[in-house]
Amino acid sequence: MELGIVAAFVYGILALIGGIIGYVLASSKISLLSGSISGLLLIIAAFLQLQGQIWGLFVAAFITAALVVFFSLRLAKTRKFMPSGLMIILGVLALILMVNQMVGVK
Repeated sequence: MELGIVAAFVYGILALIGGIIGYVLASSKISLLSGSISGLLLIIAAFLQLQGQIWGLFVAAFITAALVVFFSLRLAKTRKFMPSGLMIILGVLALILMVNQMVGVK
């Protein structure tokens, strides 16, 4: 199994759990909705990659890049490392693994 697939799946799980935690701790429906949608899309993209659908990798990379930008803007606004800083670091690592897998796709 490629590391890009694992990265998409793990980052999707983290986004999903983060949305749920945001709802529980702050009653943020936006956090629940955005975390659930982005997390589920990343998990679906990972499963598509497992089934040999190359475009799943591109979907996962696009969603991850969008989340990194979102969390970067949020970190700049709030100046709080958690959860934005952690999600940026993990998102960049996941994106590196996905792009590395894309380079290997022929």
